[in-house]
Amino acid sequence: MKWKILPASVTIGIGAALALVVTMPVADAGGRRDEQDAARRAMLDGHVMPFAMIKRRVDAQMDGASYVGSEFNPGSNRYRLKYVKDGKVVWVDADGRTGDIIGWAR
Repeated sequence: MKWKILPASVTIGIGAALALVVTMPVADAGGRRDEQDAARRAMLDGHVMPFAMIKRRVDAQMDGASYVGSEFNPGSNRYRLKYVKDGKVVWVDADGRTGDIIGWAR
């Protein structure tokens, strides 16, 4: 079997793509951790309700949809919860202070 040597530009391109793939999860994990820390600080400071309480309130109005995940916006103290029902994604915005649903998006 004979090995072919790739041109330098192809080798560099492959190396750069691999470097991006390897570093993406690390960067994403750091961002998610910062978001969780901000949500916890807001809860401890009394600016938002505990997430478990908010999730229970939203779950009760989701008519059997499956919970997928959430995001916290520390600037507005709002949560965005993601659900799936009948193969469709539904985003629900909840006020972190009251737990009230303030918006829906499909």
